[in-house]
Amino acid sequence: MFPSRDLNRSLLTAIAVALMTSSCREIATAAPDSLTWQRLRQNPTGYVVMLRHAEAPGTGDPPEFRLDDCTTQRNLSPAGRTQAERIGQAFRRRQIQIAQVFSSQWCRCLDTARLMQLGAVQPLPALNSFFQNRQTEGKQTAAVRQLIQRHRQTPGVLLLVTHQVNITAISGIVPRSGAAVVLKATPKGKIEVVGELPPE
Repeated sequence: MFPSRDLNRSLLTAIAVALMTSSCREIATAAPDSLTWQRLRQNPTGYVVMLRHAEAPGTGDPPEFRLDDCTTQRNLSPAGRTQAERIGQAFRRRQIQIAQVFSSQWCRCLDTARLMQLGAVQPLPALNSFFQNRQTEGKQTAAVRQLIQRHRQTPGVLLLVTHQVNITAISGIVPRSGAAVVLKATPKGKIEVVGELPPE
């Protein structure tokens, strides 16, 4: 004997409601960036945040690019400067302890780091872009990996403001402008991706 149409309809309705409730529950609790912020706040020892500079329209740099002249470079837009300030506010609002701030020598990175106002900014050539010259990629990436390893047991978050290619070389992730990848070195010498922080 087969169930009636009304019974079938009731069963299907019940299943649909259950599935919708389950989906809503998963959406409500799925907050990986919130968990990452929580980890940075509760026990910041050893964590490294590699942040891609804030919004700077365009790709690469002009042919006349010079490291010592910001006017020859691709720079932050007004929206990018505001974004950098918001990123800094996000760290302060969550009371994230910052150990050190290093930045690429490119002006858009230095400006991002300074506008964040999270501490003295130290230029670091290892964080410079190799987008237009891949010959230094291996050497620079190795230097950054060593920096992350040395920070493994250091209290506070190490903030590295850099470029997409540098972050991708370390993590395999392609972040948007103003986004960050959170990393931590393991005792066995590996570097693990802890999470990602979306742009502010």
